[in-house]
Amino acid sequence: MGLSMADQQVQNSLLGGFRVLDLTDEKGFLCGKTLADLGADVIKVEKPGGDQARNIGPFYKDIPNREKSLYWFACNLNKRSITLDMETADGHEIFKTLINTADFVIESFDPGYMDELGLGYSELEKINPRVIMTSITPFGQTGPYKDHKASDMILWSMGGVQYSTGEPDFPPLQMSLPQSYFHGGLHAAMGSMMAHYHRQRTGEGQHVDVSIQQAVMLTLMIAAEVWELYGQALKDMAVILPARGGAFRIIPRISSPLKTRMIWPCKDGYIIWSLAVSGGSAGNIASSRALINMMDRNGMAGRLKDYDWAKMDTLTITQEEADDIESIVGKFFLAVAKAEILKEAVKTKVFIAPVFTVKDICEYPHLEARGFWADVAHPELEDIITYPGAFVTIDEAPWKVYHRPPLIGEHNPDIYGKELGFLKDRMVLLKQANVI
Repeated sequence: MGLSMADQQVQNSLLGGFRVLDLTDEKGFLCGKTLADLGADVIKVEKPGGDQARNIGPFYKDIPNREKSLYWFACNLNKRSITLDMETADGHEIFKTLINTADFVIESFDPGYMDELGLGYSELEKINPRVIMTSITPFGQTGPYKDHKASDMILWSMGGVQYSTGEPDFPPLQMSLPQSYFHGGLHAAMGSMMAHYHRQRTGEGQHVDVSIQQAVMLTLMIAAEVWELYGQALKDMAVILPARGGAFRIIPRISSPLKTRMIWPCKDGYIIWSLAVSGGSAGNIASSRALINMMDRNGMAGRLKDYDWAKMDTLTITQEEADDIESIVGKFFLAVAKAEILKEAVKTKVFIAPVFTVKDICEYPHLEARGFWADVAHPELEDIITYPGAFVTIDEAPWKVYHRPPLIGEHNPDIYGKELGFLKDRMVLLKQANVI
């Protein structure tokens, strides 16, 4: 007799056998999904009637319905669902009972909300000293901004990234897709796993505090260091990092910044190539020479055919010379298609890449060869939907689809009935009282 899905999840995954109570809204969905992808039994706790995020579109076949949100599908694959109102007396006691079965609690309420319910970490650890609570909020659990609310765009702005988005001569632009919540969710998953490692060594749980603003700020990478390095020179040139370049890269220099194009139009879309990786190292020089050879085979190298790339230095080249080189290269790019130039670039080792659309990603043979896409059956829709698959490949714990995204309260019978032993009559009464 074969193993059940639950037994397979325990034996063949990194977090099989561990349980997560997921109380989050959009700010923390990706944390729970990441832990679920690693094999944890993630139980999404929703208010009776379903989580508000189920109203977020787009929807399956453009049919607005709480059970057909594609956003919900994407963020809640591999989770189970129960409904529970923790603010009621019965709901409060039921949640405390569930804590005895849990290894992690992840939440994204306002700071202090769980404490007001009598379900903060200081109370939960009394019930289960090994439990890890991970709190995901816009600005963290402490500090003068801890009680401030924030949307995705506010956090992207106050994290410093929005300033660098858009064209240099225009105001900053919003990211086209929400990002900050996902960064916060990934930091929460990472923090939860570090706390889990500590617990495995010591037996002690702890409270993990995640600030989404700080998670966003860390995407700036070396911006603070560069600002410190160039100091007064950048201030005198009125250059603020990270510089907003749009399709260009702004290279800070002591003399004056150099503006080089990064994103180029081609025959059927866009590609990425930068003069900034054309000189200096042997690899950059070889790449640039290979590009000119490619252009020459098409009769489009012009005066760059004999250009000395070994002497090209982005720290000393004039803006006029850079613009002249780019004008010739740009005409060539307009004459070629993305797939064509990618094939040639790989063969001749040129530092060029296509700017993929979602259609390109879905049709990309490399991802198909790696088995990245996962077909997930949705019996309630009588359909199979293709999802992005493993975020990391681990030989001894292969990624699997354990559950399609759950329906509202789909696992109430399993959790309340089979696990906690609630009789059907009690469950009916709890549902009538809007507790579950």
